[in-house]
Amino acid sequence: MSEAKKTPNPIDIHVGSRIRLRRNMAGMSQEKLGESLGVTFQQVQKYEKGTNRVGASRLQAIASVLEVPVSYFFQDAPTDAPVMELSEEHSSNYVVDFISSTEGLRLNRAFVQITDPKVRARIIDLVRTLANDE
Repeated sequence: MSEAKKTPNPIDIHVGSRIRLRRNMAGMSQEKLGESLGVTFQQVQKYEKGTNRVGASRLQAIASVLEVPVSYFFQDAPTDAPVMELSEEHSSNYVVDFISSTEGLRLNRAFVQITDPKVRARIIDLVRTLANDE
């Protein structure tokens, strides 16, 4: 290769981040997903980073293991069409990155177990207050 490493395609990065998000939401390790697919956890890492492109049949297998339709991996995918720029606060990538993090998953799992809407609202108010203190 005469030029520097090729950067992954934005769609491949997006699909990979959606695989990671769903895998984490399911509480599944990269090793377990890899075993289910007949690949190594390193291959799963490459899919999740967008370094390696996921073929159609492999994506179908991933969707089956993670119990989502294939279309799940393309929700909010970047397009070449002109799009209004969104602030970081409203960016879907910002949400996906947060939910994919350990803290995001833990917070989300705990929050959805709270059934009282008043308690949920108070927690949101608390988090907003703490965020403004920074």
